[in-house]
Amino acid sequence: MSESHLHWLLEEFGSQLASVFETMAGERPKVELSTAPAGQPVASLVWKQPFQGIPGELFLAAPESVWTFAAEQVLRAAGMPESDAETLESTYLETLGQALGGLAQAMSARLGKEVTPEGGQKIPEAPKEIEWSGLDLTFPGGMVTLHLGPQPALLEALTPAIAAPSPGHEAADDDAEDDRQTAEAGVPGRSKTFDLLLDVEMPVSVSFGRAKVPLKDVLKLTTGSIVELNRSIVEPVEIIVNNCVIARGEVVVVEGNFGVRVQEVVSRKERLRTLN
Repeated sequence: MSESHLHWLLEEFGSQLASVFETMAGERPKVELSTAPAGQPVASLVWKQPFQGIPGELFLAAPESVWTFAAEQVLRAAGMPESDAETLESTYLETLGQALGGLAQAMSARLGKEVTPEGGQKIPEAPKEIEWSGLDLTFPGGMVTLHLGPQPALLEALTPAIAAPSPGHEAADDDAEDDRQTAEAGVPGRSKTFDLLLDVEMPVSVSFGRAKVPLKDVLKLTTGSIVELNRSIVEPVEIIVNNCVIARGEVVVVEGNFGVRVQEVVSRKERLRTLN
């Protein structure tokens, strides 16, 4: 079981990291599990990341050549090809921080409870008792390998709260399952585990639209700047819970506050697609 959890963790963090580089550097690197033999990494910068909501920690290790190369991709896109070591390190750590935030959101969706990064810090050396894995990041200018080492407690904590349905029951029963899960409280025969989840508080947000903007343009933003979104004024807005689109609706005003009137509840399949 831990092996499958490790694979999920590596794949999810790699996807989040690629998305961050795509946003900050303008190009998405190819991220793959490294085929090089796992072993103790030689690193000059090791980051220890605990999480609030689950036990265990995740370690990320990279030699100077790796983290400086990664940071240069971002700074070059921002029009800063020449940077000192302090700027390179802070840029690299900011990139990691955003990817870890995305990973925590994915953990929240997987486990059905809130998970957030908490109190990460640099440590002097890579722990020797950790089993390390590598992620190869291929940029237009070359390839580098970042090493990840999750503690066993973290991997064990990644067991989903509710098991996924078997493949034979995915298609025809989607709508019926949605109806069952949204039925009123007190319906006989419902799982006690599901009853426990009903009191879990979930963050809800509304998306008016999105835009991809090069970092060099983001740095030019000032008061009065306008960012054009990818949604027209007549299209419904998206209602998002834990980074997953669950419904769409129209914006209304309720006693002086903005609100959203739900017009469509998306299907389970579409909700799963929006997680990525």
